[in-house]
Amino acid sequence: MKICVAQTRPVKGDIESNITNHKRIIDLAVTYGIGTIIFPELSITGYEPELAKELATDQDDSRFDDFQTISDSRKITIGIGVPIKNDSGICISIVIFQPFKVRELYSKKYLHADEEPYFTSGQNTIGLLGNKPGIALAICYELSVPEHSENAFKTGAGIYIASVAKSTDGVEKAVATLSGIAGKYSMTVLFSNCVGHCDNFESAGRTSIWNSKGLLAGQLNDTNEGILIIDTDTQEIIEKVI
Repeated sequence: MKICVAQTRPVKGDIESNITNHKRIIDLAVTYGIGTIIFPELSITGYEPELAKELATDQDDSRFDDFQTISDSRKITIGIGVPIKNDSGICISIVIFQPFKVRELYSKKYLHADEEPYFTSGQNTIGLLGNKPGIALAICYELSVPEHSENAFKTGAGIYIASVAKSTDGVEKAVATLSGIAGKYSMTVLFSNCVGHCDNFESAGRTSIWNSKGLLAGQLNDTNEGILIIDTDTQEIIEKVI
């Protein structure tokens, strides 16, 4: 099984441009035979809390139809970052497209204090992705909450993917934490970050993969868009900067 994490440079608030870029990156990733691709936190809008109310939508937004078409035709799972509105507020979510299935959501339960004025805690509507080894998802701050990775392990996850938008300082802390998670639970861990300006900081890329021993297996730079892929059967790593 080949799993891909994408590193994108979102255009602030421009959903259509970001969708186009996502499709371009997916087209590249499928040439390597990937089965799953996950994008950074709020990748469709950019990580822009102050614009979340204006940009929030729902998982059935027709602008996302092409992702379902690609999922069906290529037989791949796609996860995109979207602010999702519901009765309780706006959630930081990943909309998940799987071949010939209804779209599902993974919503961020553990919020950073800075996010609380703009977002509400979400309750996840999806468990593990795929068959063994199952994939557990995390969104940014959640990777810093020990209970989150522990619960992923207890539910049988063999792969842990964190979708984030982090600055240089945030990346430094995250890579140490994720390496520890990989080693502690013998899970393959992937980290999808964006590059460029987000909210009030510069996102610092370094999208990464750690093997089940906690050793860094591959990492992109802090500047370019790209994809990072691991073959979970052979442990081969593919790095492609765009």
